[in-house]
Amino acid sequence: MAKEKNKSKKIKKEDKKLVQKKQNRTIHEANRILEGIMLPQRVVSQIAEEVGSIVAKQLKRAGGGGEAKTDKKFENPLFLDTSAIIDARVFELIRIGVFTGTYVVVDGVLDELKHIADSKDLAKKERGRKGLTLLEALRKDKNIRFETYDDSSIKKPVDERIIEAAKRTKGKIITCDFNLSKKAQISNVVAIDMYEMANVLKTTALPGEAFFIKVIQKGKGDRQGVGYLPDGTMVVVEEGENLIDQTVKVIISRVIQTDVGRIFFGKIVI
Repeated sequence: MAKEKNKSKKIKKEDKKLVQKKQNRTIHEANRILEGIMLPQRVVSQIAEEVGSIVAKQLKRAGGGGEAKTDKKFENPLFLDTSAIIDARVFELIRIGVFTGTYVVVDGVLDELKHIADSKDLAKKERGRKGLTLLEALRKDKNIRFETYDDSSIKKPVDERIIEAAKRTKGKIITCDFNLSKKAQISNVVAIDMYEMANVLKTTALPGEAFFIKVIQKGKGDRQGVGYLPDGTMVVVEEGENLIDQTVKVIISRVIQTDVGRIFFGKIVI
């Protein structure tokens, strides 16, 4: 009986490979035929929407041909939510090896991305399609473990489905959504907030440290100028109002922590 099951699994894997090869050949042939043909914008849009739909379906099938994933065990599962995928920074962090494990996307997130990719808002549409493209590249990377998760049995909003799936699989969530992060923490699920991570990685400074800053605009205070460090940290330069577009050396006099990060105040070194 066990031999028959193993044989069946092997056949399914071979079938998937054949389907994938056939799809690749079809796409290649279509690209060859369309190459150099000037198409109306309406037709191009229709093709792009169809490609987005196909990619979303391929990502779902890649998780196991539509079979339920609720009982499957993942190695160190990391669930990507819609906000993290749209933000896109997570893919660069994956590339350089910051995160390790199995990257998992629930079907509800794929549906959200497809909806965004079909949006009439051009900015949203572009972000949605980019997200789907990056996920497809992640799936095809042989050095990365990628899975989809069938969340159809969880009758809740998408955010709560992600949390429930992470609980069931003892996984973590990567997100840019502050509310999702807090909900996950309440449910005893580890959530990695990309914005919080970015703030942690920003430059730290103590009063007395010096930096070279280019003043780019006036500050809110009297005679203040404002510049930024390479990581985006704001530096308020005292007596810098008349030094716009000039690079000056400043010594940090104080540091203020706000909800969006740190703000440095500095005095010009003469």
